Amino acid sequence: MYAEKCTIGFIMDYLVFDDMNSCSEEAVARLLPLVSDQRREYALRYKHTFGQFCALQSWLMLKQLLAKQHFNLSEATLLYNPYGKPYIPDYPQFSISHCRNAIAVAVDTHPVGIDVESPRNISDDLIAYTMSEDEQARIHNADRPIDMFLHLWTRKEAYLKAQGTGINNRLQHTLEPVDEKNFTTIATPNYTLSVYRHV
Repeated sequence: MYAEKCTIGFIMDYLVFDDMNSCSEEAVARLLPLVSDQRREYALRYKHTFGQFCALQSWLMLKQLLAKQHFNLSEATLLYNPYGKPYIPDYPQFSISHCRNAIAVAVDTHPVGIDVESPRNISDDLIAYTMSEDEQARIHNADRPIDMFLHLWTRKEAYLKAQGTGINNRLQHTLEPVDEKNFTTIATPNYTLSVYRHV
C-alpha cells in the first residue's frame, strides 16, 4: 500500500510503496501490460522477480504522480544523462529508489532526489569511508547508531541523485554545503527515506 505521501512547495510530490509482500511472479505478470514497451524491456533485464517488480511498480507510481500534473507517461521516452540519471525531456524531474522494504518515487519542477534504505548491519569501516568526522561522532553517540547512519546516508544519496552526478569520492563531505531545509527525512521501523529538493 502507499504508506506515505507528501506535497511540498510548487509540485514536489512523492509516494512510498511498502507492501513488498505483494512481490511475486504473478504480480510481475499483472504489471507488465500496464507499462510502456521501453519500461517492460528494462524490467525484464532483471534476472530476479524482486528487481522486475520494483522496476514496474516504480513506473506506475511515477505515472500516477505525473498524471496529477497533467503529464502522460505513456507518451514519454526515457533518456539518461552521462552519469546514468534518468530524465524525460520537457517533463518534471523525478527520482526513483527502492530497498528491501519499500519503493519510493518523487517528482518536482526543480532538481529532486529520493533515497530509501532498509535497516542493515553497518561496519566501522563503512562509517569511516562515507561520513565526516562530525557525522561519525553523531552516529557513534546516537542511541541507535544505525538510525543516525541511515538518516545521513539517505540524505547524501538523495542530494547526489538530485545533482545527477552519481556517487563520488567526496562522500564524507557531501552534505557540508547543503541547506538542511531542502531535505525531508522520515524514519519507520522498516525503512528510512530522504527527499532533497534543490531550490
